[in-house]
Amino acid sequence: MVAAGAALADEVGFDCLTMGLLAERVGVRTPSLYKHVGSQQDLNRRIAALALNEAADAVGGAVHGHAGRDALTAAARAFRAFVLAHPGRYAATIGMEPFGPDDPPATAEQRLLGAFTAVLRGYPLPESDVDHALRMLRSLWHGFATLQADDGFRWSADIDESFEWLITFADRGLRAMSGGRSADGSRVAGRGFSPR
Repeated sequence: MVAAGAALADEVGFDCLTMGLLAERVGVRTPSLYKHVGSQQDLNRRIAALALNEAADAVGGAVHGHAGRDALTAAARAFRAFVLAHPGRYAATIGMEPFGPDDPPATAEQRLLGAFTAVLRGYPLPESDVDHALRMLRSLWHGFATLQADDGFRWSADIDESFEWLITFADRGLRAMSGGRSADGSRVAGRGFSPR
């Protein structure tokens, strides 16, 4: 039932997803849905957990075996592709407040954050900067992907070129914040912003 709800959210938009519409889609009367989900809120939370787990799988699988710029690129592309393919279910994750650390949306979100944290291992950032770097990456990738999903880029520059530019921007910024060094401690010449 949750998978059907997620697919319907992708099709009609998360804000338009209702129990009645889902019941119609799966061919049952609305009261029958309550054998599977407790309420609209319960359905929404389950869709959010599903989406976060799927995004974590996509990003984690993409970065496996990569480091540094390659891992950053793989993670960014995988996340963007997921949001563009599943805009409705991804929208369910926005503003979802976990009931506690063991709540399924919370554990799924930690998996996704773990995948992005793995990317940051390629940049020797001070531990105190890791949360800031995660917020920066989430803001960049979420912002770009959701704007694109909502057809928010209407000028002539190629969207894919803009996305690659954004990856380069993030990579150079992370290198600058880590003193222009890669994870193995070697200095990367000519690729980062000046840390001054």
